[in-house]
Amino acid sequence: MSCFMSLCLSIWVVLMMPGRTSAQTNIDVMVMLPRNNTYLFSYQRVSPAIEYAKKILGRDELFAGLKFNVQYQNSACGMDALYALVDKQRDERPDLILGPVCEYTAASVVRVASHWNIPVISAGALATGFNVKGIEYSHLTRIAPTYLKMAETFQAMFGRFGWRTASLIYDDDKDERNCYFTIEGVFTVLSEYNIVTDYAVFNSNEEKVDADGIIASVYGSEVVIMCTKADTVRDLMLAAHRRKLTSDSHIFFNIELFNSSSYGDGSWRRGDKYDNEAKAAYSFLNTVTLLRSTKPEFEEFSMEMKKSLQESDIPVCEDCSAVNMFMEGFHDSLILYATALREVMSNGLTKKNGLEITHNMWNRTFEGIAGQVSVDANGDRNGDFSVVRMTDPEAGTHETVMSYFGENKSFQIMPSFKNEWFNLRTAPSPKHSDPSCGLGVSAVTGIIVGAILGTALLMGFYFFRKNYRITIERRIPREECDIGKHRQLREDSIRSNFSAA
Repeated sequence: MSCFMSLCLSIWVVLMMPGRTSAQTNIDVMVMLPRNNTYLFSYQRVSPAIEYAKKILGRDELFAGLKFNVQYQNSACGMDALYALVDKQRDERPDLILGPVCEYTAASVVRVASHWNIPVISAGALATGFNVKGIEYSHLTRIAPTYLKMAETFQAMFGRFGWRTASLIYDDDKDERNCYFTIEGVFTVLSEYNIVTDYAVFNSNEEKVDADGIIASVYGSEVVIMCTKADTVRDLMLAAHRRKLTSDSHIFFNIELFNSSSYGDGSWRRGDKYDNEAKAAYSFLNTVTLLRSTKPEFEEFSMEMKKSLQESDIPVCEDCSAVNMFMEGFHDSLILYATALREVMSNGLTKKNGLEITHNMWNRTFEGIAGQVSVDANGDRNGDFSVVRMTDPEAGTHETVMSYFGENKSFQIMPSFKNEWFNLRTAPSPKHSDPSCGLGVSAVTGIIVGAILGTALLMGFYFFRKNYRITIERRIPREECDIGKHRQLREDSIRSNFSAA
């Protein structure tokens, strides 16, 4: 009898140990990322980071009893992700979705997942339209800093240095539209603070970019903010330098959040006759990018990721980091979900309580693989950003001159910072032009007289054709609406209000 009592006591002690569950809980995870390795977030690039997180959770006593079964689905940055999700039978639906990254793909997937009460964590879906969670995006947690968070960096700089006007230049490929959504965030934040903005847009995939013509339009703006390909940035900076706009009347910024190879030492170099001129122009260019903070554990993680990429025959630059924000983000996503799930289950709920798990991930700070991760009350990660600039024009070397910390909205000024780089010595003014457009005074007088006579004739015509005009005006808005329907479908999918598609 005493042996039986001892056995019962031992079983009771094991069951009551903290961090243990009475049975294994299987978590079905669907990862929706493209197979194409030209994407920085292809699942072949990101999967090693997710598997690394699984190993960490498997070794941690706090998460004993949680088993993550991961399935990778090719999103193709298109409708494939949605089809894969809706094809799941009710009892086959995942408990967690990681991804998608591309905005239009994420919009449809998150809507369905929110309806089915499935948490979604993405290191993408950074567009402003996802900021209003409501019903459609109620289960979305964004583990990478959004474009609005990035734009707060500009808002803080405009406030600090007293800038009031900006020209926004961006490349809109009409496909994934990364730069469109990036500049949309900047436009939204600056507009809230009554900053006067103008913009120039082009599609470098379909047209030759008229760099000089674009730069000619920024004369009246204090700050120029660009989001485009590295080669186009170079062309724009060369055009600005030749027009002598880089020295004292304009501040130039480039936004580069994902690809660190497009800024920094040697980013102006193309091996052509313009290299020296481009190097001089780049000495006036500031780049806003993610602040990379690391801790000792990150070095081991980075080595593992580099090894995995090489084994998959994915090229890795020797002098570059093998880890990007997507790899970090999806690693941290699994850690965040496991932490929230464990707490929810300790309160008597299950993995099927998706909304409760989602809200438990919000308004939380935890340790990620590269440092502290802070998620705000809206389920969006607070972002830390760096302003990088050429600090030695002779050597061409770049350094971080300022860092912005989103959680407490503060700047850290680095030793290499110089105040004159960000203070305008002369106010920008519109480009001077001949009011007669090159015509003589007599010619202008003739035009004015002709215009008066023409106006009198038009007035007579107006009264004669009044009814016809009204008929036409009533018809045109309907026709324009019909023409715009297809254009608006993609734009409405994420509730974007920046401009027409």
